[in-house]
Amino acid sequence: MCPAISLRPWPWAQLALALIGGPGVAAASEPADAVTVVAATPLPGSGIDIDKTPGATQTLSAADLALAGTPDATGALADRLASVSLGDSLDDAFQPDILYRGFTASPVLGTPQGLAVYQSGVRVNEAFGETVNWDLAPDIAIKRLSIVGANPVFGLNALGGAVVLTMKTGFDSPGGHGEISGGSFGRRAALIDYGVDGTTFGVYLAARGLEADGWRTSSPDRVRQVYADVGARRGALTVDLSFTGAVNHLSGQGAAPVQELTVGRNLIFTNPQNNTDKLAFVTLGGTYAATPILSLQSVMYYRRFRQDAGNGNTTTYGACGAGPDLGALCQNDGATPLSDAAGRAIPDISQNGTLPIGQNDRSSIRSDSYGGSAQATSAAPWFDRENHLAAGFSLDRARTGFNSSVEVGVINAALTVTPSGLFVKTPENTPFSATPVSLVASSTTFGLFATDTFSLNPHLAVTAGGRYNNVLINLRDRQGAELNGRSRYARFNPALGATYQFSPALTAYVGYSEGSRAPSPSEIECSNPLRPCLLPSSLASDPPTLRQVVARTWEAGVRGSLGSPTGRGAVVTWSLGVFRAQLHDDIYAVATALGAGYFQNIGATRRQGVEAGVRYQSRAVTLFANYSMIDARFRSPFDLPSPSSPFADANGNVHVRPGDRLPGIPRHRMKVGGDVAVRRGWTVGATAAWVSGQIYRGDESNQTGVLPGYGVINLHSTLTLMPRLSLFATLNNALNARYSTFGVLGDPTGVGAPGVPSEGADPRFQSPAAPRAVFGGVRVTF
Repeated sequence: MCPAISLRPWPWAQLALALIGGPGVAAASEPADAVTVVAATPLPGSGIDIDKTPGATQTLSAADLALAGTPDATGALADRLASVSLGDSLDDAFQPDILYRGFTASPVLGTPQGLAVYQSGVRVNEAFGETVNWDLAPDIAIKRLSIVGANPVFGLNALGGAVVLTMKTGFDSPGGHGEISGGSFGRRAALIDYGVDGTTFGVYLAARGLEADGWRTSSPDRVRQVYADVGARRGALTVDLSFTGAVNHLSGQGAAPVQELTVGRNLIFTNPQNNTDKLAFVTLGGTYAATPILSLQSVMYYRRFRQDAGNGNTTTYGACGAGPDLGALCQNDGATPLSDAAGRAIPDISQNGTLPIGQNDRSSIRSDSYGGSAQATSAAPWFDRENHLAAGFSLDRARTGFNSSVEVGVINAALTVTPSGLFVKTPENTPFSATPVSLVASSTTFGLFATDTFSLNPHLAVTAGGRYNNVLINLRDRQGAELNGRSRYARFNPALGATYQFSPALTAYVGYSEGSRAPSPSEIECSNPLRPCLLPSSLASDPPTLRQVVARTWEAGVRGSLGSPTGRGAVVTWSLGVFRAQLHDDIYAVATALGAGYFQNIGATRRQGVEAGVRYQSRAVTLFANYSMIDARFRSPFDLPSPSSPFADANGNVHVRPGDRLPGIPRHRMKVGGDVAVRRGWTVGATAAWVSGQIYRGDESNQTGVLPGYGVINLHSTLTLMPRLSLFATLNNALNARYSTFGVLGDPTGVGAPGVPSEGADPRFQSPAAPRAVFGGVRVTF
């Protein structure tokens, strides 16, 4: 028998009418229940029941972010969510690498990015290198943070998944609070937020200021963040205008030689290492509920990002070996003299090699991006069966100016490269990287997406969707012609999955998806093996175009709950899942020296694993435990330059075999923790994490050994003195564990680092984690 056909308009027809002639910008109210409703697309207002989602999703509320005191998004990610860990390549609390399922969202230009990050429906991966600057996200103003697994609807870079930040408004966060806090390593901070719900109009404001001396030498941080949202709610229409601003000065000192760290874990290797990040980010978002089953959502934005970086590094420059150029500095061949912008030879400031010299690599990024996206969502039944459909488009444009320079200088006893005023000018069309660099990169990205979840019966739901991406990148060299180029990348990425709800307390899911990542402008201009770049400070030339990365991901699992759904009794929620992501034409950063290298397609890589989690919650007690195993390996053989590896061949290469582990990705992660209300107004809590060892970057052949794993315990407590006044305290790394979260191979000799011998030095560098630290503060609610 044929199914009865409903006379209601089919959802596709409703969407077509809405997109062609429907009312202007805008969506149905965002779901209030963040645990049972998750985002189906990047735009707010497209929520879907988690039991109909064929993939893993994890969520943290604003209260979760502030359990240890001051709101801390990256800290909560690291402490509480499965398959997430931090990698501190910069070794700064505000500039971590977030790893999820072996994919990275990092602030470091030159790190292949595999996660998309959204704030208020806008992808905030920066245009030039797809980097994610976590210091620019105002933790205090985050209402909810979610991580979703691989889904092409979330656009470029969502190879491993996406991080979605939903921000507060006056309507959902009325009232306010202020905090003053401080503690170890000269840390002092203040923040305030306030929301007003005026029924029709709402206002939310937040500001934060923080300064810290840092626990390592020359590592101060200064953070200034503001966030504001002005919203209106009238009938079926909602509109929100928001602003995010920041001016941050950060000094992540990065990895240091292991032999130096045995002398003192606070010691550094070559200084300065400074970043100044500035942001002005405006979004205008709206929703319009055209009918009870049809709604429209849209967002427009303008993002102004400025970054200035100064990196004191070792150098391959040295005293000229012979001939008329004696008394001058030469390139690494010892025969080609360095000159400045006026063509004058740069003198030998090393005094014929008796003084160690380095270089101050300075770079600046001036990026302006704007665009928007719009979608329509329909809950109209299809063949009298429940159906949820969302479809839309996005258009993003960006223009970035990149400039870099190199200044030589003597490395003093504090391992600081002292300014000399001697700037290197290396012309293009030579065997050496051009210096300085001045480049304009323009990009246009267009996307079409749709996703539909259809309930075949009350238990079985099928989801199908996909996204078409078209990326055009234009590069213009302002110093010559070597960096000029034009690249285009286009692909349609599909997704298909299903869920089966055995009971209200037990659901199984299975899903398949494809995703893609277009090479960033910084990767395209640093992909010539003959012209390695100083990462992240210079570019070299525009060789044959890199191919885009394609990921094919399978995942399956079960999730469920036990206990009272009313919230009056204890509730246990749990999940168990497996995943496998196969990447083709993966782009890899090839290191030719510490901080120098190029990018290339290396064939196939694979990340697969198991995730398990359980959470117990009652009125007085919350407990959780998460475990994940991530097996990340190369799947194609290739030779890779690694001059600092003791196992490199005569050409400086290591031989990577299929099955070798990818560097920087711990195999096992175990996290447990909880909070207990000791008595009314007083809670105590703890988190403990154990993370297994990882391969050093530069040891892709897996011959040097692993960076040791670690275990760390953090404690926290909050005491309410009176209804509007409370105290909080945090004890991080309570057992004072000595561990590192990032490792890389390099050459530590030639600069006089403490503990490093002139010959036979250990090539391993590590980013040491902070020792035991105490922080506390006062919170006032009003």
